[in-house]
Amino acid sequence: MLLLYIYVNIIELYKQTRTNLNKKTPTTLKRILGISAFYHDSAAAITVGGKIIAAAQEERFTRIKHTENFPVEAIKYCLEETGLEIDELDAIVFYDKPLLKFERLLETYYAFAPKGLLSFLKAIPVWLSEKMFLKKLIRDGLKEVGPYDLDKLKLLFPEHHLSHGASAFFPSPYEDAAIITIDGVGEWCTASIGHGKGSDISILKELNFPHSVGLLYSAFTYFLGFMVNSGEYKLMGLAPYGNPEAEETTKFVEIIKDKLVDIKEDGSIWLDQSYYNYATGLRMVKDDKWAGLFGFPRRTDEADLEQHHCNLALAIQQVTEEIVLKMAKEAKRLTGSDNLCMAGGVALNCVANGKLVKAGIFKNVYIQPAAGDAGGALGAALAVSLMYFGEERIIDDKLDQMKGSYLGPEYSSKEIELMNRKVKAVVTKYDDFDEVTKLIASKLADSSAVGWFQGRMEFGPRALGNRSIIGDARNPEMQKKLNLKIKYREGFRPFAPSVLAEDSQEYFDLEEDSPYMLLVAPVKASRRKELPSNFNDLGLWERLYIKRSDIQSITHLDFSARIQSVHKETNERYWKLINEFKTQTGYALVVNTSFNVRGEPIVCTPYDAYRCFMSTEMDYLVINDYVYSKTEQPDWENREKWMVKFKSD
Repeated sequence: MLLLYIYVNIIELYKQTRTNLNKKTPTTLKRILGISAFYHDSAAAITVGGKIIAAAQEERFTRIKHTENFPVEAIKYCLEETGLEIDELDAIVFYDKPLLKFERLLETYYAFAPKGLLSFLKAIPVWLSEKMFLKKLIRDGLKEVGPYDLDKLKLLFPEHHLSHGASAFFPSPYEDAAIITIDGVGEWCTASIGHGKGSDISILKELNFPHSVGLLYSAFTYFLGFMVNSGEYKLMGLAPYGNPEAEETTKFVEIIKDKLVDIKEDGSIWLDQSYYNYATGLRMVKDDKWAGLFGFPRRTDEADLEQHHCNLALAIQQVTEEIVLKMAKEAKRLTGSDNLCMAGGVALNCVANGKLVKAGIFKNVYIQPAAGDAGGALGAALAVSLMYFGEERIIDDKLDQMKGSYLGPEYSSKEIELMNRKVKAVVTKYDDFDEVTKLIASKLADSSAVGWFQGRMEFGPRALGNRSIIGDARNPEMQKKLNLKIKYREGFRPFAPSVLAEDSQEYFDLEEDSPYMLLVAPVKASRRKELPSNFNDLGLWERLYIKRSDIQSITHLDFSARIQSVHKETNERYWKLINEFKTQTGYALVVNTSFNVRGEPIVCTPYDAYRCFMSTEMDYLVINDYVYSKTEQPDWENREKWMVKFKSD
């Protein structure tokens, strides 16, 4: 009876506080703060007059990867970037509807009862004491940011997948587009197909919990020994090590489609919950049943990777690609649009994205670079700006509105100088940036690994040349060096190329731009090396180090690469460096990986960069116009002095 009483009152409260984003009140220069928090990847973003001004993840400031905490520091940054106080904001927008999510939680436990009692007992007290009173949590969090007048505070709550859809469509260069959002779960919705026209978005179709493409992929992330909500990209990186010709891979695909997921023609799916445990349990899957299906137990963290693990990773990747393609065809059928916008965590699956682009279902595909929950903060702000306040949407048919995703903080020479004094750094400052590019290009060509820190920090999970570690893609040893001596992560993990946009087609079979490292495409056949006839029969590590192309360190085992096309218009300094490397070597690309070690968020400040540089075997560090050589730094061989232990991811 108590549960029923709580349920009825919560639903009534939800109905009373539901935000109608179709309200039209034409105004100008509304100042909107978007927030995502309390689940994972907390972030803040701010728009003024419908223009994106700033956005950042909280993890970058607190150094806690994927933090769910209220984004106090990210909000402070956004306000500083705009010169605004909280009382000057026209609205603060949270990226989903927590009460609708609570409704899903209650109805799910009711539907599965008496199963899930332990999970219920863990989850409900948290909701009753905290998440049900989200407005209070937000108000309390804002007090840590600064003083404000509670009576002036306007809080709005768009739905989760609307926030995702808005994050992709509104910054895109399209007047009209189909919109696909796919993730684990929002409130009830796990995937949606929408249609964006001008300043409006309509949702045409939804897939609801517990049936979820994101949770399906996360279930395999868990079973193969990686951490859910952070290890999915590892699963994607492991897939190329699977043997597509192996009978085992084919068998795994058949098992998945026969037992675990029923794929409909419109891309919707049905998951047999007798094999899963995420709806009411404390684990993703029922380990014993999955072990019976695939013939081996769940892999434990750090256990050796075997070929059957790789084959299963490839199998679920192939199934995911099939679902995404079917969903895209349905979106095309429903909207008739030539353009597609995508967001949600599954939109970060750049292998599936590459297959989607190649399929030619849409003429143009745009993917929000911060496609996960962090991007929901930006989408929420844009949705309220355009759909609630009726502000005019900014559209450029050539460029999107993300500014290259360089939306985070930047640091002045004075701030860098203060850091240099603090750490007693030995450093050279160059007045001519061309001298920096000539020097660093020569060091890259000489096999050095370089920390490259420039301008505004990237928003989203990818380092795009402002907080990057870079190396020579030609060097067959660079992948091993970066993984084992700098990133301190699993040796199988692949790296991406940053290539001059105008030269991309000399290296890759991709006609489209890929500025946000969200498309995988084949390396040109002319650059590939012939593999031994027994290649697929060799062990994982033997295959990894066989020469595959003249750009070995960014070529996956299946001859693909995750591409970032670098444009002079959006990142002139990074473009100049790669162009200089081309002048010196004839190659218009470098290896690019995020500036961090395993378990650490991407670096934010000059001090973060210097500490990471000193704790690894990086050879050089560049911060704006300042160049640091490792062997010139005081006590440079004592890496332990600078090391910080981060939680394993």
